[in-house]
Amino acid sequence: MTARIYAVAAIATLGLAACSSPDHTQNNAVLANNVADNAMMGNASGNMAAGESATATLQTAQGAPAGTATIRAMDGGLQIMLALQGLPSGSKGVHVHMTGKCDAPDFTTAGGHWNPASTKHGLENPQGQHAGDMPNIDIGEDGRGTLEYTLKGATMAGLMDTDGSAIVVHEGTDDQRTDPSGDSGGRIACGVFQAGA
Repeated sequence: MTARIYAVAAIATLGLAACSSPDHTQNNAVLANNVADNAMMGNASGNMAAGESATATLQTAQGAPAGTATIRAMDGGLQIMLALQGLPSGSKGVHVHMTGKCDAPDFTTAGGHWNPASTKHGLENPQGQHAGDMPNIDIGEDGRGTLEYTLKGATMAGLMDTDGSAIVVHEGTDDQRTDPSGDSGGRIACGVFQAGA
């Protein structure tokens, strides 16, 4: 009698295992696909808000194309990706500025650095940094350079407020300490952010 009970229990266990295996395999496949999809969107945790992005097309003071800047909302901040062209070689300060206006030749209409928290300037400043501060971008002999950086704690609502914002490239290197602009010199390229998918 005991042997018969054990046999029935074993058959039931095998039956349950056989029935459950395909479901787990299918669920794992769906989970893997979701993770892959989220990773392709730039945030493997899946916390990026759909449709929250903005792009700026930069120009020099002479109106020549100077590349693009793309911002995407991510968990904990905004990811910015720069692909610049047609600029003098060397290390250049680059920042998000507070006003979405780029009037040549000096681009002063873009205002100061985007700084909603009223902090000091610079990634190395103990009292910094501005929301729009970034590392320097290296421009090669071919006039091109790329940079990817996360503006921590920044929001798309703040970036795209009533007067918008701009991305500005300076003629010199940002020392990452001197307030208000890192002693990075004049403005040589500018682009206004436009909301987009």
